[in-house]
Amino acid sequence: MPNVSVTINGTRVEVPAGSTILDAANKINVHIPTLCYCPDVGCGVANKPASCRICLVEASGIRPRPVLVPACATPLSRDGVEVWTNSHRAMKARRTVLELLLSDHPKDCLTCAKNQDCELQKLAAEFGIREISYQGERNQYPVDKSAAIQRDLSKCIMCRRCETVCNKVQTVGALTGNGRGFPAKVGTASMIPLADSSCTFCGQCVNICPVGAIVGVSYVKKVWDAINDPKKTVIVQTAPAVRVGVGQEFGFAPGQPVTGKLVAGLRALGFDKVFDTDFSADLTIMEEGNELVGRVKKFLEASKAGKSAKDASLEAQLPILTSCCPGWINFLEHHYPDLLDIPSSCKSPQQMFGAIAKSYYAEKIGVKPEDLIVVSVIPCQAKKYESARPEFAPGGIKDVDYVVTTRELVRMFNEAGVNLANLQDDEYDNPLGESTGAGVIFGVTGGVLEAALRSVHTMLTGENLAGDAINFRSVRGLDGVKEAKVEVAPGLTVNVAVASGLGNARKALDMVRADRSRFQAIEIMACPGGCINGGGQPFIHGDRKATLERRMAGLYTEDECKTIRLSHENPDIKKLYAEFLGEPGSEKAHHLLHTVYHENHRD
Repeated sequence: MPNVSVTINGTRVEVPAGSTILDAANKINVHIPTLCYCPDVGCGVANKPASCRICLVEASGIRPRPVLVPACATPLSRDGVEVWTNSHRAMKARRTVLELLLSDHPKDCLTCAKNQDCELQKLAAEFGIREISYQGERNQYPVDKSAAIQRDLSKCIMCRRCETVCNKVQTVGALTGNGRGFPAKVGTASMIPLADSSCTFCGQCVNICPVGAIVGVSYVKKVWDAINDPKKTVIVQTAPAVRVGVGQEFGFAPGQPVTGKLVAGLRALGFDKVFDTDFSADLTIMEEGNELVGRVKKFLEASKAGKSAKDASLEAQLPILTSCCPGWINFLEHHYPDLLDIPSSCKSPQQMFGAIAKSYYAEKIGVKPEDLIVVSVIPCQAKKYESARPEFAPGGIKDVDYVVTTRELVRMFNEAGVNLANLQDDEYDNPLGESTGAGVIFGVTGGVLEAALRSVHTMLTGENLAGDAINFRSVRGLDGVKEAKVEVAPGLTVNVAVASGLGNARKALDMVRADRSRFQAIEIMACPGGCINGGGQPFIHGDRKATLERRMAGLYTEDECKTIRLSHENPDIKKLYAEFLGEPGSEKAHHLLHTVYHENHRD
């Protein structure tokens, strides 16, 4: 691609033709303020939102006379363009735009969930705005609150980031522009409540919203109340990705595992016991691996009987789809109801933990299930919705009572004056705290499938993988869709796929619709990159890909440091089956650890 030359504030720079003015400015470290611009979700020239106009600059060589243009969406296609980011005209225009946005924005910054993380707030400070010249009518909307996500459209600045990530990246289509002119806002079709829409509660809109218009619903106050209720026994489980996300908020390098300090911090908050969701991740592999082996054997039997690969796959309900991610399951129920027969019937690790805690563990410690409060610390917003689904509250007693995201846990630590950097490492409690390396890697795309393949090999051959053979590197990495052929036993190769991000899930599922025999197993995660990029993880400022790579590396490092790296070798999992469940796939295991899916269950 040929280069073009542009001059910015008197400095000449060359960039590939088609680059934006913002790209050119970034190359020479000239700061241009932005708000709606978000390269992580494809904003810019490709989608041409340019809706906020905060990045206005003055340019000549684009029109017959100097004009104001949005730097984020103005392509450079020829030499000779001159740009001034600091001209009086440009600076006055940007300030006017910002004051107009602020004039129609609530002033509850101190109590807003985005306080100190709000980009509009930061711009107001950067511009030194102390008073707003424009006063007049303000939009007022009722707050739309679901079990997981809350929308306050009175705070919407119409940047359309959420719409872009929902439609272009996740392909869910739950959000769209509504109205024109002053009352225009981004919302659901016909402005119906979010809970009645096709929203999957993946939380990527929460991550990308620059203000407090879309936030997660917080259960922190209820958790504090439970901890301080002497009649309740309150236990907590921590998801794999939390340990490589929470540390950055306390001065640790992004992606550095802080597992021991996380345990110590939770104990300092007053939880009676601190357990690990990695334990129930190992349990998931026992059930899901058993399910996969059963389906593959059924496929082989049908193939030997002379049935075509398509018919054999249909009979064996292949490919099996992982079911650990509630955001992806919501997507399946709404967009692919014709494929509801093929996902694993396993509950997610979060719900498996709750079910075992309220039965096996409650019985062990002599506590009634209704007096045992289970709290999850999760990098996800969809888990809040999942815990509220009625099928996960047998007899009216929820398997998981409250879900707290990684970001919310940071606020709890700050409120209690707990600094992880000052704590000594601590160990998880038993018996629901013992885990393997296979459980740890559930937090990254490809990890669930790799953990399953490790144990499936043993289920088929009776022998454990060892050395480097335990690493299924072909399913690793942040690519949106990965395909691989994996030998799970001598002479038995299966075709597998991994998809992260619901837009990529759509691609994988369309492949299945076209050819049911193409894959035997598919792992799907709703968030791009998996749980390390969940809708409740600490906000990423700067290079998102680099941060996700560090988080991914942190989980694989913890996996490699584990003494046991195979789920079926977890001694407490073995004990659970021996004392309580019987064997994988037993009637009791199926009752407690499996579920069913529903077509458009919210409609």
